[in-house]
Order: sequence, then structure tokens, then C-alpha cells
Amino acid sequence: MPRVLAHTWFLTGRRLHALVRQPAFVAANLVQPAIWLFLFGSLFRRVVDIPGFGHGSYLGYLVPGVIAMNAMNGSMWAGVAMIEEIDRGTLNRFLTSPVSRVALMTSGVADQAVTTGLQSAAILLLGLLGGAHYPGGVAGCAVVVAAGALLGTVFGGLSNAMGMTLRQREAIIGFNVLFMLPLTFLSSAFMPTALMPHWMRVVTACNPLDWAVRAGRSALAGEPDWGAVLARGGGLLALAVVCVGISVATFRWYQKSV
Repeated sequence: MPRVLAHTWFLTGRRLHALVRQPAFVAANLVQPAIWLFLFGSLFRRVVDIPGFGHGSYLGYLVPGVIAMNAMNGSMWAGVAMIEEIDRGTLNRFLTSPVSRVALMTSGVADQAVTTGLQSAAILLLGLLGGAHYPGGVAGCAVVVAAGALLGTVFGGLSNAMGMTLRQREAIIGFNVLFMLPLTFLSSAFMPTALMPHWMRVVTACNPLDWAVRAGRSALAGEPDWGAVLARGGGLLALAVVCVGISVATFRWYQKSV
């Protein structure tokens, strides 16, 4: 286990170093969620007047939703990076080295989690500058960041598994386009579940994106429901472990096929 952790640490550092050397990409990843936050925050700001909405500031309501949406959106493309590693031959060269095979996959997931966590912190700061309030304080903000990182791990692990299995960028692009917006709008990211039709509430209850949104929003409340936060956070953690396990198992299958 110490060997796996050490190799994961160094391989994650390698990925993050490559990311830092692309400032335009880093800037774009920060600008896009800012556009979502202030565009949707301005467009839908009057929905707080709807009876039963139950939240005073729409921007404050929206921040956890944008963080979860950004985490899912960024992580769903992880499989494309995996395909590029395969096409360049980088992954096969690692297979001839003594590096831990598990670390080759977990480092990609860890890289995505770190990136998502930093983006989530930036979105929280932007929301604060825009006038949002976080009664839950530092603890609530930490839960929002952690929920975003776990959600990113879920979709990053699944995307990596798809990249290993399908090895086609078009398939991952098609999958992302098919599911990204439905998963977003079948959650409470933009609208409370109390205002949704019954069938949407049923689907939303099974949506991990909504688990992250509601865990973060509950933690940011003045009187957090920590039982609900722990339940949804625990569900995300369990699902993240399963998805990482699928990713590692898929990698072992790929290793045998080359």
C-alpha cells in the first residue's frame, strides 16, 4: 500500500505539472464556471419569488449547483486524456516500468479530484464576491469542495473506464453530450425538488449530482442537517470507491490485451 500511495503521489504531480504549464487551459477552466454562475444567477434570480422556493438569494442557492455541475462536466472528459496517453504510447511505456499498475489509474482520478477541488474553491470565492452568503462558514465550504471532489472522482473513474474499454473519443463525446445536461437538470442545481413533477423527484433522488448539490447546500445553511450531509456524502464516497474500482479493473483488462 505505501508503494501504491507513493507512486500515486508522484504520478499525480506529473499530471498537475503538465496542467500548470498550460495557463490558457487553466484560465478557461476557471472562466467557464464563472460564466455559468453569473449568467444563470442573473437569468433566474427572480425565481426566489416563486412560492415554496425557500431560499432568499438565488446566487447563494446556485453556488453548490454550479460546483457540482463543473465537477461532473470536467471529469466526464477524463477518458479522452486516457485515450491520448494510449495513442502517444505513454501508457504502454509506463507498463514496462516498475511503477504500480493501480497508481497509473488512481493518479488520474486524484489529479481530477485536486483540480475539481481548486475550481470549487474558486467558485465559492466568486460567489462570495458576487454577494452570496455562506452561513455554514468554513466547515460548510469545506463540505462543498469535498462533495465536488467526490463527484469528480465518480465521473472521472467512469470516464477512464470508458476510455480504456472503447478507445474512441467520439464514443466518450457522445456519452457526455447525451447525459451531461439531463443529469444537471434532473437535480436541484437550479430548482428545488419541491417544485419538480413527481417523476422528476424520483429520478433526482437517484442522481449522484444531486447528492453533491444537496450535501453542499445543507452544509452551507445556517443550521446544517449534518445527518443528511453525512448520508449523501457517504453515498458519494461509496460510489466513488466503486467507480475507482471499476477503473482499476478495466485497466487490468487493458494491460492483458496489449
